[in-house]
Amino acid sequence: MNVLLLGSGGREHAIAWKIKQSFLLSQLYIAPGNAGTAQCGTNLDIDILNFEVVKKTVLEKKINLVVAGPEEPLVKGIYDYFKADNEISSIPVIGPSRKAAMLEGSKDFAKKFMQKYNIPTARYNTFTKETVDKGIEFLRSMRPPYVLKADGLAAGKGVVIPTTLSTAENTLKEMLLEEKFGQASSKVVIEEFLIGVELSMFVLTDGHSYHLLPEAKDYKRIGENDTGLNTGGMGAVSPVPFANPRFIDKVKKEVIEPTIEGLKKENLDYKGFIFFGLINCQGSPKVIEYNVRMGDPETEVVMPRIKSDLLALFDAVGKQKLNETKLEIDSRTATTVMMVSGGYPEAYEKGKVITGLDKVKDSTVFHAGTKLDNNKVVTNGGRVLAVTSVNANLKDALETSYNSIGLIDYDKKYYRKDIGKDVM
Repeated sequence: MNVLLLGSGGREHAIAWKIKQSFLLSQLYIAPGNAGTAQCGTNLDIDILNFEVVKKTVLEKKINLVVAGPEEPLVKGIYDYFKADNEISSIPVIGPSRKAAMLEGSKDFAKKFMQKYNIPTARYNTFTKETVDKGIEFLRSMRPPYVLKADGLAAGKGVVIPTTLSTAENTLKEMLLEEKFGQASSKVVIEEFLIGVELSMFVLTDGHSYHLLPEAKDYKRIGENDTGLNTGGMGAVSPVPFANPRFIDKVKKEVIEPTIEGLKKENLDYKGFIFFGLINCQGSPKVIEYNVRMGDPETEVVMPRIKSDLLALFDAVGKQKLNETKLEIDSRTATTVMMVSGGYPEAYEKGKVITGLDKVKDSTVFHAGTKLDNNKVVTNGGRVLAVTSVNANLKDALETSYNSIGLIDYDKKYYRKDIGKDVM
């Protein structure tokens, strides 16, 4: 099979690394890819949001399957574009339809969906510019801290958690009246703050049956002990010790199965990954958010634990025969520590030469923000590398990741030294 994978981050490198191991693979193309994905296949410098260009590439390269890594092409309707075009309608796209992708593309849509299908989540309400006064009333009926979410996609920055009522009121006005997040905050969802421990769970579904993938816990804050600004993720671990069989069974019954049933009842085409951002509230799971793709850096700990052929699973998803396949999981622990650019998540420099990658033997290094420049690997983003190790236990896996990080260098490198410590 010839496969086209869309995206350029650590998630896409991890998916490319896993697809490359498949006995079904003939050629793998990654668009636009990065310095790491170039080791797994051929990078193509194309705009993945220009669907005509994607179609042209698919026909030229005789692509048999398209995998959408990030959310944007899905929310913009790449699945529907393929389905509506006779020349490419027989080529499966791994990802949901545009309408189903609103589970991530609109917080309000997701909340209404959860409410309709009795999926446990926080109490909420949605407000617009016209109803800002009602939004302030709603805030006054709640206890701090407050959770304010831009309805649309805001590149992971659309959630604000003020700790005082006055800050919450001002933030709401900024979001709705001053368009703090542009069009994404033309609607704002306000919800109660849930107390508990967060984790991410993932399924691969063909719209009828599903496989539950390994769960993960990621670390969002830039500083140790979860301090400082939010980032795209500073590391992840899998499995998550508190996600015991009883808890996972609850998630299946109360969250995953009602979600897939709801998609069917709403006639929403869904062939791909569903990410469940969950919080464990004293043993009860509640949904914080849906994503319509894998998380990052969670993908970098989930993929190494999947023993089955990922491309064979994707092929079964495309044919709606996932129930005829088996998913085999490695019981060992995987840990990922992100190496980032100095200054991230605020201003940072690019183009720093990375050395020592060839010295790493015991970990897999997934590239997130890198590119090749005159045959040298240089930094090209805030999150640069995800250093992943698999070992018998969490302590040994983390030790291996940190030892490997010690071998890699670039100017102003930074990483958290406490990933996984809270669950050890």
